[in-house]
Amino acid sequence: MNAPERKKPMTVDEFIPWAMAQPRGRFELVNGEVIAMSPVRVGHTRTKGLVFLALRNAIARAGCGCEAIPDGPTVRIDEHTAYEPDAMVYCGPRLSPDSVELPTPVIVVEVVSPSSRSVDAGVKSHGYFSLPSVVHYLIVDPERRAIVHHKRGADGQIVSVALTEGSLVLDPPGIDLAVSELLPVHE
Repeated sequence: MNAPERKKPMTVDEFIPWAMAQPRGRFELVNGEVIAMSPVRVGHTRTKGLVFLALRNAIARAGCGCEAIPDGPTVRIDEHTAYEPDAMVYCGPRLSPDSVELPTPVIVVEVVSPSSRSVDAGVKSHGYFSLPSVVHYLIVDPERRAIVHHKRGADGQIVSVALTEGSLVLDPPGIDLAVSELLPVHE
């Protein structure tokens, strides 16, 4: 399960078949280096599930023809970097069930974990917004019960808003949902 010994950075085209051949584990590719993702805690998984369901339900209410995708598919950032977001919304032609790469997400979501907080807010934000299709990047923090909504404006500027309650409007694709739908009830 170790990354192959290499002298040059791995490309995404090399990474995807390599990652699919691994018997277990989840991986991302960052600047050509394979990064093993930490095991996921139950609370993190519950939040990812809530996010996916909230997006799917909002799409159904809006009838906008997009699709909510849970974690799993890869998003190619560049030739040497590919991430696996916790949830996405895709509005293009229906993808093949065998697709492992999501080419043009409109909404990308990361659920913060103790080990990912700075990466999600920093390098991943920059990476996702390097893709012209990404309009919304949501960082969901279940511990702080907050969502940071980064949105690309018509002028290309990224505007960020932290929300703990109220409504979240994601246009495009023309959906809205309550912030509370994305956050677990405190246990």
